[in-house]
Amino acid sequence: MTPISEYRVTYVDVIPQKLDPGTLYVSLQYGSAMHLCACGCGRDVITPLSQRDWKLIVEGDQFSLYPSIGNWSFPCQSHYWIRRNRVVWSRKWSPAEIAVARARESALRQSRW
Repeated sequence: MTPISEYRVTYVDVIPQKLDPGTLYVSLQYGSAMHLCACGCGRDVITPLSQRDWKLIVEGDQFSLYPSIGNWSFPCQSHYWIRRNRVVWSRKWSPAEIAVARARESALRQSRW
C-alpha cells in the first residue's frame, strides 16, 4: 500500500470489518474511531475517543484527532497527527523516546482514574 496523506470522516454505528484507505470511521455510540495506518502498512489503528484518550475536533467539513497517533507496537512505528483531514508526520522517535512517552501516558491514565 501507499502512504495515506488525507482522511475523510465517515460516521458509523459499528466499525466495518474491512476498512478503506483514507477513511476515518467514527462510532459515537461506542466512543471510538478507527482507520488504516497512514504509512500504508495496512494495520488497523484504533483510537478510543474520551477525555483520557483521543479527541475528535470537528470544524465544518474538516476534522482533527488530538493527540498524535504513535503506532509504537507496529513494525512501522509510524507517528503522525491528523489535522484538518491531512496527515502531518512526526520525525522518527528513538526507542528511548518511545519508552518515555509510554511511561508518561501510563502515568496520566493512572492519575485520571
